[in-house]
Amino acid sequence: QVQLVESGGGLVQAGGSLRLSCAASGRTFSSYTMGWFRQAPGKEREFVAAITWSTENTYYADFVKGRFTISRDNAKNTVYLQMNSLKPEDTAVYYCAAAGLYYSPRPGHYDYWGQGTQVTVSS
Repeated sequence: QVQLVESGGGLVQAGGSLRLSCAASGRTFSSYTMGWFRQAPGKEREFVAAITWSTENTYYADFVKGRFTISRDNAKNTVYLQMNSLKPEDTAVYYCAAAGLYYSPRPGHYDYWGQGTQVTVSS
């Protein structure tokens, strides 16, 4: 069992930056692939980024490449999402998730989810 708690969301102007954190508790955090997803009102939850557990390979949705960076600190049981050059269309609730497989962009493949943190980007 893994519990996930996100933090770091807020209101920021377009072009600004935010850093989201996801603190994990429970067993074997380092053996899970960690992902970030987001969901805007009226839209489906979509993949943002993921980082694998061992090799620390990273994967990004096309719409965040070059702007967002995912990283993890296994010693602190924490995964981060550094978000730069934010746009109004990045406004959403951002969720952290853990998957017991190598990598997937599909929400259904993730076993554990946090409660989400709101990110609002004003124009």
